[in-house]
Amino acid sequence: MAVANGASQGRAADDKAPVAIQFVLDRPIDAVAAPFVLASTRGLYGAENLAVTTTVASGSRDAIARVASGASDMALADINALVRYRDAADAVPIKAVFVLLNQAPYAIVARRSRGVTSLGSLDGKTLGIAEGDLAIRLWPALARRNNIKLANVKQEKISAAVREPMLSAGQVDAVSGFSYLSAVNLRDRGVPADDLAVFRFGDYGSAAYGLAVIANPKFVAEKPEAVKAFVRAIATATQLTIQQPAKAIDDVLTQMESGSRDLELERLRVAIRDNILTDDVRRDGLGGIDPARFETSIGEIAEDFTFHRRPTASDVFDDAFLPGSMGRKIN
Repeated sequence: MAVANGASQGRAADDKAPVAIQFVLDRPIDAVAAPFVLASTRGLYGAENLAVTTTVASGSRDAIARVASGASDMALADINALVRYRDAADAVPIKAVFVLLNQAPYAIVARRSRGVTSLGSLDGKTLGIAEGDLAIRLWPALARRNNIKLANVKQEKISAAVREPMLSAGQVDAVSGFSYLSAVNLRDRGVPADDLAVFRFGDYGSAAYGLAVIANPKFVAEKPEAVKAFVRAIATATQLTIQQPAKAIDDVLTQMESGSRDLELERLRVAIRDNILTDDVRRDGLGGIDPARFETSIGEIAEDFTFHRRPTASDVFDDAFLPGSMGRKIN
């Protein structure tokens, strides 16, 4: 039997098999998934010696459940949904390791032609609420902060599939949802931009963070370097997305069954402007949270949710896997 020489032994040590990661998105691929698409198409996962398989969940609760069960190692999910999940006595201690949307995209989207020209003018109007909508969970806190009586705004439960069509047809006066989804979709349906009123929760005092990368605690304990490598790849891919959104969308479209380039590019630009590249991110860099702001956001959740034990930032977010400041600062 031939004995490998020192050089070949060194190469063997360097050529370790990639670490496999099962990753799940909270919804089918669209513009906001651009960093995860780019991490794959631009070879960023491979450069970190990762073999990432991406699947799609039916929402944040489903994505969290998959990570909790171990079916997925990591996921993209709404951090506020994670906070609520973690309060259950039997919850798996999942934590977020990277925040993609520094500002939650929650919004009320209304028609000016229906008489809704300000947040206060929702008084006496009908608000369409889609099943599983996350924005409406923070509506009580937003309403209180802005002196709106909840009882004066009628809520009508509707299917997510008809949310934009019903508002477009004038069957409701406003809908709750994500600004980069509902507002952009409505413009695509032919509703004039000047007839749309978009009330972003963040513009009215909400401190809530949005979508974040979460990780199974067993996977974190067994493969912490792989988690760090994944976060590095996503941080780099997010930088690329911010710098070249048009090129990022070209990559995204290759992963979508169907999609309009103009629509998805507008969606991405809205998300970058309103949710990713915030003042906090410009100051502190990508991926992290401010503990004091997070505490404020927990207070918002508490107005619609009774905690068994109110969490702290460290209960929900682990910053140990973030790159150093140079790897997070916006170039």
